[in-house]
Amino acid sequence: MLKVISQVEGLDVYGILKDTGSIMEGHFKLTSGYHSKFYLQCARLLQFPDITLRFARKALEIMKKDIDTGSIDAVVSPAIGGILWGYMIAYAAGCRMIFTERKNENMELRRGFEIHPGNNVIVAEDVTTTGGSVKEVLEICRENNAKIKAIVSIVDRSEKL
Repeated sequence: MLKVISQVEGLDVYGILKDTGSIMEGHFKLTSGYHSKFYLQCARLLQFPDITLRFARKALEIMKKDIDTGSIDAVVSPAIGGILWGYMIAYAAGCRMIFTERKNENMELRRGFEIHPGNNVIVAEDVTTTGGSVKEVLEICRENNAKIKAIVSIVDRSEKL
């Protein structure tokens, strides 16, 4: 299933994804093992910082309805797909950005990144399909006693998270 919000208050999400070549049609076996007639290569969108920043600002605008985005201490993303998206969210929010990466099949913080107890965090992923990577990042945030304020993705292909 492909759930892309086509219009977000003046932002033609689907059109931009199509124009940047991010949405491809055919038959694809996804990393999750699922099959789809659509493939999303968000890196094609993320190569355009100006467009990505528009998406990030719009995402924060939507989040402001539920959270104080000015109190966010860090954005945490899974490598590799979430890094650029998370970075742009952090840039738009005026906070730091860190990422997790796999080591021996386990997601972990590396490179000296830290989540401090009480940090207000947003978890950012480019495309969510099964939610597996996001769940692993959430667990790392919980283990470090962070306050998870939001989860944001460009496209959510999941049924549930």
